[in-house]
Amino acid sequence: MQFFGKGFRAGVIPCDGNVVYWFFTWTPNNQDKELEENPAKLKEHVLNKLENMPSDVRYYIEKTEIDAFQLAPLRYRHPWELMFGNISKGNICVGGDAFHPMTPDLGQGGCCALEDGIVLARCLAAAFSKHIKEKDEEDQFKRIEGSLKKYAKERRWRSIDVIATAYMVGSIQQAESKLVTFLRDNILAAFLASQLFKKSGYDCGKLNNSNS
Repeated sequence: MQFFGKGFRAGVIPCDGNVVYWFFTWTPNNQDKELEENPAKLKEHVLNKLENMPSDVRYYIEKTEIDAFQLAPLRYRHPWELMFGNISKGNICVGGDAFHPMTPDLGQGGCCALEDGIVLARCLAAAFSKHIKEKDEEDQFKRIEGSLKKYAKERRWRSIDVIATAYMVGSIQQAESKLVTFLRDNILAAFLASQLFKKSGYDCGKLNNSNS
């Protein structure tokens, strides 16, 4: 179950017959700073926000013990930082959350990290192919550097696309504007669902056979 309110979202997901995972996100302000150090106030804050929501989601939050409440900010990297920033430099590159931290609205953060691994392994495999004879260290460094640049080029726009889409989907779901919430509830629901499936259906290719 997922519920949208004015400036917040809440969801409940059963894990098994005894355990339930729930989440609550909202747009914070300066007055919310004390909530991080006071779980009791955090619980009260969440329940107050959900006052007009169905009792189903409130039930699980009310039953949650105080010491189980955890508050953590959602973080992401601005797309333009990936457009103009360095993904690789020399024989060093970044991947996973060090490369493209994103909001969880598409559920693709871990998936993109796995994609990074496949593309990076494929690019490096080409640099260390059995058909390339070992020369000096400088030549090897250049091959590695070139492979990492190829990895960065291949992953840059895919990462920008997913980061931007996740942020857009989250912003629409958590909107405070009456116009945006009306469009969200009446027009955009099907579009948002299609974006989720479209992004998760990405094909990053395959690794070559180790004997080739």
